[in-house]
Amino acid sequence: RDQPRSRGLGDVYKRQGQAMPLPELEELYTLYRTDLYRYLCHLTHDQTEAEDILSETFLRAMRRLPTYRGDCAVKTWLFGIARNIWLESLRKRRPDVSADDLLENYLAEDTLTEHTDTRLQWQRVCELLQQKDDRARRIMQLRAEGYTYAEIAVQLHISESSARVIEHRTRSWLKEILTKEGYDL
Repeated sequence: RDQPRSRGLGDVYKRQGQAMPLPELEELYTLYRTDLYRYLCHLTHDQTEAEDILSETFLRAMRRLPTYRGDCAVKTWLFGIARNIWLESLRKRRPDVSADDLLENYLAEDTLTEHTDTRLQWQRVCELLQQKDDRARRIMQLRAEGYTYAEIAVQLHISESSARVIEHRTRSWLKEILTKEGYDL
């Protein structure tokens, strides 16, 4: 006869203010592997490296599951683990890489610029984003973390199309200002 499994710290997570049972690791893998893989391909520009980091992400998640506190969505937690592994791999190759490179890489790759040439340009992007409202900054941050527009819409209580429009306008605004300021985009 099966014994009921005791509830540990990692067995409950919060989603929109409600406590929910934490899915098993296999279910987490099924739910999030595609989004994580896409995110990692975007970061690494290398399918093999993305696969390696994806595997390491779930290995670390398995080891750290008992310590998961539930103060963020499981997806956020997994993406954070993946991001940290990616940053570790960058630091091994280039010890001077900072965590800010995540958003920089995201902005650079999608439309803002192919490569951010200088730290000064990146600092200017950060300064400009501070001029935007909290919602626009949050949308940019969540997109950089790999969230879909649908997930952003639910989290920020806006429509999916609003999330898309706000991100597009913010990117266009950034590009316009940086171009006027003489940055090579």
